This record gives sequence, C-alpha cells and structure tokens, in this order.
Amino acid sequence: MTDMTGKVVLITGANRGIGAAAARVFAREGARVALLARGRAGLTELAGEIGKAALAIPCEISRYWEVAAAVEATVDTFGRLDILINNAGVIDPIVHMAEADPDAWGHTIDINLKGVFHGIRAALPVMLTQGAGTVLTVSSGAAHGPVEAWSAYCASKAGAAMITRSLDKEYSQAGIRAIGLSPGTVATEMQRVIKESGINPVSKLDWNDHIPPEWPAEALLWMCGIDADEFMGQEISLRDEEIRRRVGLVA
Repeated sequence: MTDMTGKVVLITGANRGIGAAAARVFAREGARVALLARGRAGLTELAGEIGKAALAIPCEISRYWEVAAAVEATVDTFGRLDILINNAGVIDPIVHMAEADPDAWGHTIDINLKGVFHGIRAALPVMLTQGAGTVLTVSSGAAHGPVEAWSAYCASKAGAAMITRSLDKEYSQAGIRAIGLSPGTVATEMQRVIKESGINPVSKLDWNDHIPPEWPAEALLWMCGIDADEFMGQEISLRDEEIRRRVGLVA
C-alpha cells in the first residue's frame, strides 16, 4: 500500500459513493482528509467516523470562491495540501438534446467540468509553492464515446479529461502529477439514477454488473504512488485487468 502518513488529501463529492470510500481508504493509510460536498448530509457523519484526521467542508464546487475557501480552510487546518481528488459529479439531465433544459444542461457543465477546474485552480498555487502535488480526476468511458441522452455528462467528462492533459502539459515539470481514472460502472447512487431513466444500455445493467466503490478508492490510492507515474497526463481504466492486478484488486 501507498503510505499516506503526513499527507493531506482534499476530496470533492466526499459524502457518498467513491468519494466516501476514498476518504476511508486514504485515512486508513495515514492521510488527513478534507471532505467536500454540497450538503452536510453524510459529510459530518463520515468526518465523525474518521475522527481528528478529517475536516468536513460543505462546498458547492460550481462556485469558485467556495472551492478557494475550502482549500484555504484545509491548509489552515492541516498545514498543507498534497493530493486533490476531483470526484464530484452528476449525471442529470438524462435527456435527448431536443428536449433538454438549457439551464439544467449547463449546470452539469458547471459541476463536472468547471468544478474540476475550480479545484485545480484553487489547489495549484499551494502545490506549486510546496514543489509537488497530485491531482486525480474521476473520469468515465463517456469522456471518449457518446452515450444516448448523456450529452451533458459526456461533454463535461471529455472536457475534464482534456484538463488533466493540459495540467500535465503545463506543470509536470514543476512536480505536479495529473492522472485521470475511468472506473467503469460503479455501484453508487448515480447508477440508481441511470437505472430509473430506462434510457440506453447502461440503464439495463444488473446491479451485480457494477463494481463496488471501494475498488476505485483503492485505485486512487495506488495512483498516488510511483508505480502510476507512467500514466501522468493520461487516464487509467479500471476495466483493464492488468490495472486491477497492479492495484491489488485481483490476483
């Protein structure tokens, strides 16, 4: 396992799913974790479960000033920021484009794309001052191929994948490690929303077809180690059996 003793990790969308699982995994390995989510539901409970190594920060990542304040609070509390995990994301609106509400469509971009930029923009000056930092962004296969009725989600994830590449291009020589993770389908609340839509083949999948959120959480931990350096500026797919083996998820 990657030793996180002394490291500080900021996780967006940390109140449930992959974000909550990642918080537990990183805390288990000795990290201090700043937990960000839009609402307090689940956030304070998780922070209480982890204990003094956790800081709960209600935050709307579509608003830059809130993200900047969260980064400032993290550094004020823990003294540094080593790892940013851009995990927060939404799937709605699941709708064909001719019927899409423009405001709802744009709000997905605000969260899934601009939210990733906001986290990076707020964290980057701290990391550059420290001389090192890791930025991990939870992506999707939808970043690389269209899915029916997911135009906002696909477009936002494609943009976020390019932000990872851009961050690597601009700051890898300054000690910034930028990597994306495409986890495949994960047994989270998002999959319940997809299931209820009844649109496209993903909604037809059985619940047992999805991997548990602990798998991408363990992958994110592994991505902080030198074994993942070959993937800087790229995306790692958790559908890849070799990656699963390297992470330690399969024999």
